[in-house]
Amino acid sequence: MVTRRSTHASHARPSGSSKRRANRRNAASTKGALYAGGDGANGRGGHVGNVAGLGGPADAGSARRGTPSVGNVAGLGSASGVGGPHRHASGAGRFRSATSPTPRAASARPSTRTSSRGPAHGSPPSGGVRVPTPSGGEVLLTRRHFLYGALGIGALAAAGAGGTVIAQQMGSASDDDVAVLEVPKSAVTAVIASDAFAEVDFAERMQLASTCELPYGSLVWANDDEIAACLLPGETGKPLTQVALLSLSSGSYATVLEQAVGSDEGFEVYDVRATSSGLVWTEADILDGVWRIYTARSDGSSLGTPALVDEGDADWETPAIAAVGNRAFWQVLPKADGAKRTEDSLLKRATMGATDVEVAWTSHGRMASAPYGLEDSLVITPRADTGSVHYQLTHLDAASGETLDTLVLPSSMKPLEAGYGATGFTFAFDGAYQYGDGIADLGTYLPAATVTDGGYSAAPWVRFDRSPSAAPAWCGSFFMVKSTSAVCGVDLDAREWFAFDVESGADTYGEYLASTGIRDTVVTFSNIDDKPVNADPRKCCLVRVWTPTA
Repeated sequence: MVTRRSTHASHARPSGSSKRRANRRNAASTKGALYAGGDGANGRGGHVGNVAGLGGPADAGSARRGTPSVGNVAGLGSASGVGGPHRHASGAGRFRSATSPTPRAASARPSTRTSSRGPAHGSPPSGGVRVPTPSGGEVLLTRRHFLYGALGIGALAAAGAGGTVIAQQMGSASDDDVAVLEVPKSAVTAVIASDAFAEVDFAERMQLASTCELPYGSLVWANDDEIAACLLPGETGKPLTQVALLSLSSGSYATVLEQAVGSDEGFEVYDVRATSSGLVWTEADILDGVWRIYTARSDGSSLGTPALVDEGDADWETPAIAAVGNRAFWQVLPKADGAKRTEDSLLKRATMGATDVEVAWTSHGRMASAPYGLEDSLVITPRADTGSVHYQLTHLDAASGETLDTLVLPSSMKPLEAGYGATGFTFAFDGAYQYGDGIADLGTYLPAATVTDGGYSAAPWVRFDRSPSAAPAWCGSFFMVKSTSAVCGVDLDAREWFAFDVESGADTYGEYLASTGIRDTVVTFSNIDDKPVNADPRKCCLVRVWTPTA
């Protein structure tokens, strides 16, 4: 275990260089609801049609102080991932105090990979929306990036070049002696393309526990057995979004954050995660390129006092977040082509509703994927301490910060998502590589049997051979993964797989997997705009909660 010096002081802090922004904030009104029960006044907004698919183009002639027009945010395509072998952990294995808050963001990734060993091939992510940039170009937004992409449209373009930047920084360095994942083609079985797995009717394996209809365009994240966090589109664009908590047992939901804490300063809520203990959410002022991270305690239907735990400016990506028990986590990454691109990346954490910010991990280079929350632990993908670019899947205990398991991927292989389940690490690639033997193809990978003592290279592997668009999850004996348009379950022991039916009128991404971790239930959702000939039209976000049949 390597414990590194804190680099927090050099990380993103609000610049304070903008006199205009300072004046605006000093003049901000103190009126407005911060969470459920207030009057909901908001000082700024624009037009929002539907937060499910970022459908509408931005208003080219909109005023500087207006909020960009957003069409549909939940209908975006997306991204996911997983990855690598066992080695000595890089970064901090225990939490250490951070003297002040800091940053991170979901980065846009191209569908193809470029590495020092040659280009890869793959298909572009489905369901994305192309947004024009002020310079005349365009940026592809996917569902995973949601409105992150709007958070300084240049941030997405920069993120797409992240791998190239790192290669330029590290490509000439000598490689270190590191044990990486080595899987022969003979050790990998494809679920759909092979005859090894039989398709069965989902109704024979899963049953509905509850359903809920949310406003059309809503987004849902479920990393708790009792509740799910929901991002609801505002009815008028002021606010852009609201936060709700959904009871997985009853199917009812309650709006707990009616507008951003910083709404009077031009901030909107862009991302949220929740457990039964509390919430963590991201607020951003996309016009000034600044962001904030808040947490609060929760009883499932209301929030305690929000606590500001971090904030940053345009030199840093908007943090990706995770909630594990009573703790919030977020990643602080420098912009791939920004002034701080050579700075370390940080994983940070705080207790829900408190300001006890700590640095959990330091990565000498940008992390590959968003943090993946489980019941009492999480998975991150920092850079390994090697000369060339290796990403290290790292499983951390959420309370102690101890490293539970690690896996290092071959050079320049970058997972879209990384997770952990009953058999060990899972990872996914959204494109194919020209090297890597058994793990070179597009899809989601996981060991077919439980791995012990870091023996990932000796294990048999399974590949779900469809383009990944969400992080995977486990429900009972089933490995749950998002396919092209459906959510599928794979039973490794029974050698079976199934696909949930997709509702008529569902958006282009179909049914989406909301769950992460190892759970008793699995949560899916789809945004439906159905206009049947002989029935009433239906327009909503349908959330379905599933449990295994007896």
